[in-house]
Amino acid sequence: MQLKDKNAIIYGGGGAVGGAVAKAFAREGAKVFLAGRTLARVQAVADEIGGSAQAAEVDALDEAAIERHFASTVEMVGRLDISFNAVGIRNTKLQGTALTDLDVEQFSSPIATYTRSYFLTSRIAARHMIKQKSGVIMTVTSSPSRAGIPMMGGVGPAMSAIEGLTRGLSAELAPHGIRVVGLRPLGMPDSGTIEEVYGLHANAWGITREQFAGIITGRTHAKRLPSLLEMANVAAFAASDNASAMTGTIVNLSLGNLDD
Repeated sequence: MQLKDKNAIIYGGGGAVGGAVAKAFAREGAKVFLAGRTLARVQAVADEIGGSAQAAEVDALDEAAIERHFASTVEMVGRLDISFNAVGIRNTKLQGTALTDLDVEQFSSPIATYTRSYFLTSRIAARHMIKQKSGVIMTVTSSPSRAGIPMMGGVGPAMSAIEGLTRGLSAELAPHGIRVVGLRPLGMPDSGTIEEVYGLHANAWGITREQFAGIITGRTHAKRLPSLLEMANVAAFAASDNASAMTGTIVNLSLGNLDD
C-alpha cells in the first residue's frame, strides 16, 4: 500500500473531490482526517471509510480554526504527512456570465476565497512539516488556469493563482523536505458540481447541457472525461513516496484536452 502509516488531512472532505481522495488515501493505507464546514457531510464520508477516518467541522477560511484542528491532530497522531485542499464554492453566480456583465464582487469572490483557503491551509501545514523535515502539500485546480475559456468570471484567475502558489511553495519548501504538488482534472462528470457548471455554460451558449458536455468531451484525445476515481488514484500516487521526484508541478488530468 502506497500510503501505509501516513496521516493525511483532507479539507473539503465532504465534497465529491475530497471524499474520493479520502477514500483512495484510506485504501492505500493512510489514516485520514476529513475537515469541512458541514460536519454531517464529512462524517458521512468518514463513516463510509470506517475506522481509519475521522471527521471534524473546520472552516478552511478561518486561520484559527485550521490551526487548532491541525495542532490537535498532530498531538493525537504525532505527525501529519499530507495536507490536501479540495475546498470548493458554489458556482451559480460565478460562471456563465460575460466579464463585461459581471459585477466586481462576483469576479473577486472566487479569487479571494480560493487563494485565502489554499494559502492558509498550506502555510499552517508547512510550518508543522518544516519541523519534521518532510510532508506533502496538495492543491486542486481546473483547466481555466491555463486555457482562455469564455464566461468563467474570476474562476480562471483563481485557478491560475493557486497554481502559482503551488510552484512558489515548492520553491521555498523543497529544501525542507516538503513536496508541493497540484492536480488539474477536467470535468469529472460523476461529481455533482460539474453538472451545475455545465448547465450554467449551456444556458449561456443557448444549447443543452448534453451538447455542452459533448463539446468538452470532443476536445479530449480519448473522447471522454476523467472520473473521480482516476483523479483520486493519481492523488494517492502523487502523495506517496513513489512520487518523491515530483514537486512544483501540476499534474495534467485532462486526457489531452490541454497539451503540456
